[in-house]
Amino acid sequence: MSRYSRQTGLFPQGEADQKRLLDAHILVVGAGGLGATVLPALAGAGCGRMTVVDHDRVDESNLHRQTLFRTDDIGRFKASCVVSRLSDLNPDCQIVPVAERLEPALARSLLTDVSVVVDAADSVAVTYLLSDLCAEAGLPLVSASVLGRSGYAGGFCGTAPDYRAVFPDLPAILPNCAEAGVMGPAVAALGAIQAQLVLSVLLQTQPSPLGQIMTLDLERWRSSSFRFDTAPPAEGNGPFVLGLAEIAEADRVFDLRGADEEGPPSVEWAVRGAIEHPEMLAPAAGRTVFVCASGLRAWRAAKRFSGKNGGAAFIAATGR
Repeated sequence: MSRYSRQTGLFPQGEADQKRLLDAHILVVGAGGLGATVLPALAGAGCGRMTVVDHDRVDESNLHRQTLFRTDDIGRFKASCVVSRLSDLNPDCQIVPVAERLEPALARSLLTDVSVVVDAADSVAVTYLLSDLCAEAGLPLVSASVLGRSGYAGGFCGTAPDYRAVFPDLPAILPNCAEAGVMGPAVAALGAIQAQLVLSVLLQTQPSPLGQIMTLDLERWRSSSFRFDTAPPAEGNGPFVLGLAEIAEADRVFDLRGADEEGPPSVEWAVRGAIEHPEMLAPAAGRTVFVCASGLRAWRAAKRFSGKNGGAAFIAATGR
């Protein structure tokens, strides 16, 4: 029996659509919780080539939800672990691991000959960066996010509005997984929806997954869906995402992390520490850049700064 016979019967063009999947090149950013479901689902479906970007190593705290990994993988690069697991699952699928932090320059270089981009990174800075680059290149972006027992997945860019059109700003309170916790089944459920969106993009099914968002709340047992095809472009001046390597000496840089906060350094001349009132900072001749670990604090500071001064503001994330 053919490996794909149970799914090709659902495809409008049968084997021709299966070949379309085999010819696809998918860029997947993030091999953590969402990636642990997205990646084997796409490999199992017969997607021919996936470039997987993740600079992180497997930690014991990952294993309750990142079920692609095993206890023996602790300490190894997630991108490297993915290669062996998915190759065993489906030898038709070529996996290209990139165990590097996704900076703008790297992201631009990886977008060549890509069919669709998958945002499974759980990083505000990465999501907006990918949206901006995909909108510029006309590439579809499938993004998802999960916190606690709820989250969303949606199709952006390509023929649809970009992520900024739907999410022009962040909510006042947005904790991360380490602070708020996350349930493995909720992550897997949203990852499965994300994988189905990707396959539907590649197969060009109708109604299009681009311009569609699905939300899932497994605490209150609710789900919903809406389209945003007519969402207008976001107004305002960013914030725009920079890579650490793109910060120049002429830039004014505020690293919002505390002195006791661990993580990679930003730049030597950065002013380190929290800023209570970023809107009170005077405009500068060069760019004003706010830096933090994930991009969340930097985003909020940049929005307050640009809202008061009217100029563009920039953010960068160091990671943890």
